[in-house]
Amino acid sequence: MLDRRTLERLGSWEGYRLKDVVWPDGETGTVELHLEPKRKVMTCSSCGQRCRQVHETVIRRVRDLPLFEYRVVLVVPRRRIWCERCGGPRLEQLSWLSRYQRVTDRLADACGRLLEGMTIQGVSRFYDLNWHTVKAIDMSRLKASLPEPDWSAIRYLAMDEFALHKGHRYATVVVEPIQRQVLWVGPGRSRDTARAFFKWLPDGVCMRIEAVAIDMTTAYELEIQAHCPQAEVVYDLFHVVAKYGREVIDRVRVDEANRLRKDRPARKVVKSARWLLLRNRRCLSPTQKIQLQELLEANQALLTVYLLRDELKRLWYYRREGWALKAWDNWLDQAMGSGIAALQRFAQRLKPYLHGILARCRHPLNTSIVEGINNTIKVIKRRAYGYRDQEYFFLKIRAAFPGNAR
Repeated sequence: MLDRRTLERLGSWEGYRLKDVVWPDGETGTVELHLEPKRKVMTCSSCGQRCRQVHETVIRRVRDLPLFEYRVVLVVPRRRIWCERCGGPRLEQLSWLSRYQRVTDRLADACGRLLEGMTIQGVSRFYDLNWHTVKAIDMSRLKASLPEPDWSAIRYLAMDEFALHKGHRYATVVVEPIQRQVLWVGPGRSRDTARAFFKWLPDGVCMRIEAVAIDMTTAYELEIQAHCPQAEVVYDLFHVVAKYGREVIDRVRVDEANRLRKDRPARKVVKSARWLLLRNRRCLSPTQKIQLQELLEANQALLTVYLLRDELKRLWYYRREGWALKAWDNWLDQAMGSGIAALQRFAQRLKPYLHGILARCRHPLNTSIVEGINNTIKVIKRRAYGYRDQEYFFLKIRAAFPGNAR
């Protein structure tokens, strides 16, 4: 057994000395360390005033880090002092035990480090702590570790949605794309959600925003115009091309398969070519590239919509608006003259969004960073098998992306 002096040196409970040690009977169990205060001058935890008058003393049982195979419980006389400056009783300030906590700061720090890669349940089992205690420790750690954004340097934003649960329940994440910092997460994807973010921003920040990258969500754009009238909206390439794939390529593929109903082998090839047509050519294997080439050579409609998709992508890579506008006019003429109804409808619907495509020439923004963050959000959610507490979940997301400057 360790002697009392060694235990006291290991514990380093500032302001307290070890009075008694109660060891368990077996080789494992809980060792109780009874502490007593060794100083008469105390510090107020509210204002920092030095005081001498004790208002009351309450015995608290506090968990500390395990000692070898033993659980450690500190029996601490927790003093409430009378503070003249505060005008009433206040807790004594201790360097190793936070206010109202039943675990020492070093045990809370150890839990926090484990929680970066483990679930609450795993940490609670490892240290034999209550699940709610570990969650409260993690929430306090997350709130304390979140860095304050440098609002004076923020010029760009990126907004996107992600799925909270099954059943079309979504949340909105707002990112500063240069530093890769998650600024805000809120439930929903409506105008009310976007409005809540802009109202949350400190005074003057909205007027400094130059551009916001979004998908083609009207709710976001309307709130951007209302709160940041000087900011330009930049539409994301990924979402526009994904929409093109669903509304044009998929529609034409189905129509061509129906047209080839009497030619079963050809119809089967067209029907099974969905992902072959939607994936980027550079992601295809050599065999798939050959299959794609043969399919496009045999079907004029699929060839047309496939090539015009690549032409549409190029609009996001121009650096001069005049060149991008000329390329758009050329693409629109080809789409409207193609005779393909699905392509013509898409081109007509895309016209009102041209300003967000041309804005990419002045502001090289996209939501690819947000898409990467959304993938990490899925990992965070899957690790815990989902979160019931939205506030806790959103804190985990913000803590995972504190920004490059940190």
